[in-house]
Amino acid sequence: MPLSVSSPALPSQPKTKLLHALRSNMQLRQFSPRTISAYTGWVVRFVRHHRMRHPSTMGVVEVRQFLTWLVEERRVAAATQAQALAALLFLYRDLLDQPLEQLGRLPRGRAPVRLPEVLSAAEVSRLLARLPGVYRLVGMLLYGSGLRLMEGLTLRIKDLDLERGELRVRRGKGAKDRVTVLPEVLRGPLARHLEVLRRQHSEEIADGAGWVELPGALGRKYPVAGRSWPWQWLFPATRRYPDPESGEWRRHHLHPSAMQRAMARAVREAGLSKRASCHTLRHSFATHLLEGGYDIRTVQELLGHRDVSTTMIYTHVLNRGG
Repeated sequence: MPLSVSSPALPSQPKTKLLHALRSNMQLRQFSPRTISAYTGWVVRFVRHHRMRHPSTMGVVEVRQFLTWLVEERRVAAATQAQALAALLFLYRDLLDQPLEQLGRLPRGRAPVRLPEVLSAAEVSRLLARLPGVYRLVGMLLYGSGLRLMEGLTLRIKDLDLERGELRVRRGKGAKDRVTVLPEVLRGPLARHLEVLRRQHSEEIADGAGWVELPGALGRKYPVAGRSWPWQWLFPATRRYPDPESGEWRRHHLHPSAMQRAMARAVREAGLSKRASCHTLRHSFATHLLEGGYDIRTVQELLGHRDVSTTMIYTHVLNRGG
């Protein structure tokens, strides 16, 4: 349900110039597309809530009122309120150059304590066996390397090191890079997958295509890199599309909704009684490492958690018996 205050006499959107400047600022800082979308959405809701007043004419009082309203009237969770606060702090500090001072203590949404759903090793095997084609390889990678879904889908060829058994996650959550494990059992399937991709890429090059989008300004700095083999997606989409600006025929990476649909079908077909999703494979990876005797700090680094307290939740899963 949209969080807004409607008024027929007012425009339904903030000025396009403000939103464009906001998005451009975040893109320059290489924020993820999801963060850009989320922050933009919160700025729109904030402006609508205050009857389309420009943020530069508002400040601490209006921000505090909005965040309080989210909790007391809309009953949002603590994490939702925290994201809204982060978006508005960025808006005022980095775009408007009006840092918010002395917000003080805010009413906080209730933070539910939920233990992550974890599958047993046998359940993981049953689930992965029901995933078809490339979706099985994605699922094996999410579980075997402890990846978030978008981290897995946005891998490039150059991020894999089959010889060392490692893969590099670029700009994961919190815009951090990290190195994680690549299980031995995955090296053969990935090598065969790469052979198929290389043949497809060669055919597309011959057909005048073979381009992918590059992050940030790399496309301008290295004009032909977007057609090179190392920059290709590890899990490309099935269809090509023409880029409206350059005219290049490109492929996007596999869309997350496609993997989520495949996972939902696999959960049903495997007859699992647990509510499992793509992220459940990451939870299971962490829990199984701890069960196998890995120390908490190693698991923290592999998962890319900023604070070890986040990783500690998996010790509670162990204490309840998985």
